[in-house]
Amino acid sequence: MNVLRIRNEMRNGKTIFDLPLRVTFYARVSTDKDEQINSLENQVQYYSELIRSKSNWIYVEGYVDEGISGISTKKRDSFLRMIADAKAGKFDFIITKEISRFSRSTLDSIKYTQELLEYDVGVLFQNDNINTLDSDSEFRLVVMAGVAQDEVRKLSERLKFGFRQAIKNGHVLGNDQLWGYNKKDCKLTINEAEAVIIRSIFDLYANKGVGVRTISKILYDEGYTSRQGNAFNVLTIRHILCNPKYKGWYCANMSQTVDYRTKRKVFLDESEWIMYPDPSIPAIVSEELWDRAHAIYKRRSAEARARANGASFHNRYSYSGKLICEEHQTSFHRQVLDSGKEVWQCRVYRNRGRAACSAPQLRTEELDRIMADIFTSMIKDRGAIIRAVMTVLEAVPQEHDYSKDIQRLESEIDAIAVKKDRLLELSIDGMISKAEFKQRNDGFNEQMARLEQSLRELRGEEQRNAMTAPQLAQIQEALEGMLTFEGGIDSKLVTTILDRIIVKKESTKEHICLEIHLKFGEPLGVAFERPNPSYRDSRSKSTTPRPPTRRT
Repeated sequence: MNVLRIRNEMRNGKTIFDLPLRVTFYARVSTDKDEQINSLENQVQYYSELIRSKSNWIYVEGYVDEGISGISTKKRDSFLRMIADAKAGKFDFIITKEISRFSRSTLDSIKYTQELLEYDVGVLFQNDNINTLDSDSEFRLVVMAGVAQDEVRKLSERLKFGFRQAIKNGHVLGNDQLWGYNKKDCKLTINEAEAVIIRSIFDLYANKGVGVRTISKILYDEGYTSRQGNAFNVLTIRHILCNPKYKGWYCANMSQTVDYRTKRKVFLDESEWIMYPDPSIPAIVSEELWDRAHAIYKRRSAEARARANGASFHNRYSYSGKLICEEHQTSFHRQVLDSGKEVWQCRVYRNRGRAACSAPQLRTEELDRIMADIFTSMIKDRGAIIRAVMTVLEAVPQEHDYSKDIQRLESEIDAIAVKKDRLLELSIDGMISKAEFKQRNDGFNEQMARLEQSLRELRGEEQRNAMTAPQLAQIQEALEGMLTFEGGIDSKLVTTILDRIIVKKESTKEHICLEIHLKFGEPLGVAFERPNPSYRDSRSKSTTPRPPTRRT
């Protein structure tokens, strides 16, 4: 039965039990102990009787996995067979106990429920009170996916810990596609063809006072392009100006991955960098020129931040990478005007001027009002969404037993302390020379220092990964505020829910036409008018647009 047809029936007053559906169930326990097996038998009996008791439902044999962990679906034969049968159209609806039955990873559970909807198969998570055939269920699931990033964060933190240890141990981690260099066997040599571009960037920026966007245009006009044949991205130029390798310095820990799934990175503050002069890195520009260019860059960045901090807008980067120009299939980039207003402009317009692109610039405040209106219309039961999210968070297991690692390190430290005591006794008894005592004692001290540092870091990891009751309360309070939209639309919610917004070709400065794609459901057509001639694509005072109208 088609999901859209089911939802129409439910909007007309019917319940899921009134519809003629082929219904099955999924049951799983994580161990094969007797008490778990009994629990599994109870689940099978309960769901079999429940489905058969509904006169409009047709019972379909259930799917059961015994003694298998929920961390991964790879070895759960019945679960994978159920997904395959759903794709083959063997049933319409699945009943299961809770989201964690599908997978202990909330993100995996959500992925599979969305995949099942594509096959016109719904799922009822009884304990979580979520029926994916409800019209707002996808909204709930995606909100939960955004909050469930805490699970991924824990794994990401452990990877970062490993990278930090690798750097401390002298392993060089870096970009194999660094502009101006060739890298082979962990050694850098200058690529002269690209080094010309690097020297030109530093000269234009430090000696001639040219900004990064103008540098991009100058390089493009002179025939220098990115490896894809496009104009240099301004971010690439900024990263070049900030990379000490170009003056012959080793530099690591400049960035960290903040999203394990998407590989999204952020650049760290300079105080967190690990850098020093390295004779093995050939310099492309002099230290004096690099230092001068970098000082200018830091000053300009600080001035830009000061202007931005004085503005009253709420969501600064909500729409990064999500606004697409239909005419050029390029993204819109953020710009803060002298008035403090945040606007978004097509990249082609930013790089080549108005003659190259006619798409109007969009204001963040306009987009926020549209998104708040869309989200408000979707939420039927705000409390149910919050309860479902908190249920999932409270069920997130502690993925790593830190106590064992801490105990092991403490034992190793105690063992070294005993060795130091024995060594001292040998020295007192004259069994070893003072020089030998010092050499061996220094070695023990170095081992103990490394172990104590690892112990401190491990305890810090344990504390950061612990989900305490106050933290849960803070999350619930934040969710309640997020879903009221009283202070505007929350940027994290926009990032979680919004896939992209296409700015249509027919848009003008006064008449804006958008095609909004959420991460679920059909695209939404939205159009709104700006009073003419109060709006200008530059630095004039902004006015409030008329309320947006939604098109089908």
